[in-house]
Amino acid sequence: MTKHQKRLSVPKSWPVERKTETFTVKADAGPHGEAGVPLLIVLRDVLEYADSRKEARYALNQDNVLINGKAVSDEERPVGMFDILAFTEREEYYRVFPGEGGRLALTPIDEESAGSKLGKIVNKQHIPGGDVQLTLHDGQTLTVEEDSEYGGNDSIVVANDDDEIVAHFPYQEGELVTAVAGAHAGDIGRIEEIQITPGSSENNVIVEQDDGDSEASASEGGEAAGGFETVEEYVVVIDENFVEGGDD
Repeated sequence: MTKHQKRLSVPKSWPVERKTETFTVKADAGPHGEAGVPLLIVLRDVLEYADSRKEARYALNQDNVLINGKAVSDEERPVGMFDILAFTEREEYYRVFPGEGGRLALTPIDEESAGSKLGKIVNKQHIPGGDVQLTLHDGQTLTVEEDSEYGGNDSIVVANDDDEIVAHFPYQEGELVTAVAGAHAGDIGRIEEIQITPGSSENNVIVEQDDGDSEASASEGGEAAGGFETVEEYVVVIDENFVEGGDD
């Protein structure tokens, strides 16, 4: 099985130039599925902390690069939406966030904010013993009590050191959200309406934006000033601090 990926066929979320070279590194199996970006691309192409795979491997072997609080040694480990990257020796911390065109971008955060990560609940099921298992967008699973208030499409903030849920943002009208895929990836606004679609079709979400966000959305191909419409799968509830740059 090849360890290389043609640049022209990489997912749109990958922050790589597609016409400079033929191949790039292929992500290992792991969190985020096909949307996950190999850590090597982040180190070499985005942050320019390494010029080659060899340099990246050396840096990772020093245990100074953490993803969600855990040291990483595999340069092909996938990095994806809302992951927390920490470079302890440099004292630099980043949150992976949707950028323009749906490409993954790094948002600088402080050390305290780097202690937890946001996750969207994509599945909720009962397990033997009476508890409930939550599955997050990156594949992480958590066990909660049966009568817990967490629902599908809600977002939670999970501490990296002990997997404790430290914050909960319900998926409901009025909540702040960002689109993580589709034509409006990276846009932020508040849920104005959740349109329930009968049958197996995806529910639609109408998102209202303030004047500044509306003008940007319209100028970049948005459907109309004042907000946008997208499918439920593409919407993630976020904290106010994600926009303001504060702590989780």
